Amino acid sequence: MNLDLFGEPAAPTTKRIFIKSIEARYRNEVVRDNAPQWVSMRFTQPQQVFEMFRDLRLETKEHFIVLHLDGKNRIVCFDRVSIGSLNQAIVHSREVFKTACLSNAAAVLLVHNHPTGDPTPSQEDIAITRRLKESGEILGIKVLDHIIVGDDEFLSFVERGLL
Repeated sequence: MNLDLFGEPAAPTTKRIFIKSIEARYRNEVVRDNAPQWVSMRFTQPQQVFEMFRDLRLETKEHFIVLHLDGKNRIVCFDRVSIGSLNQAIVHSREVFKTACLSNAAAVLLVHNHPTGDPTPSQEDIAITRRLKESGEILGIKVLDHIIVGDDEFLSFVERGLL
C-alpha cells in the first residue's frame, strides 16, 4: 500500500492507455470515363475486366490492382496494391489479402498492366499468381482470374489454363 506524506493511504495513480484502432475507409475513384455500356460491376467474362481497366495500357509503370468481389461477383471495391517500375511490381500475399479481408471479399480478381504492351505472362507473373491462389485458399477468398492488360489486348490466366 502506498502512503502519502502524512501516512495516509495514497490515491492510486492511473494512466490513460491509447491503442490504434483500425477501420476500413472507402472513397470513390474513376477508373474509366468512357466504358462501353455493356461493362457492368458484375463480371462474368475477362473481357469486361479488360474493358474497365484498359486505360492501364497508358501507364509507363506496372500497376497491380486487386478487385474485391462479393458472393455474386460484384465489385465491392478495388485496391491498387503496387505501382512498380517499367517491368515489375512488388506484390506480396499479405498486402493483397489485407484489404480483401477488411472489405469482406468473397473473391478477388487480379489485374496488372505490362507497359511494354505485350500481355504475355512472365515466370514471375505465373509464380505470384500461384502463390496468391494458395494464400486465398487458406483465407477462404477465391482468386477468380488474373488479367494482364497490354496494348489493346489482354491475357486471362483462366482462359489460358494458367489458373
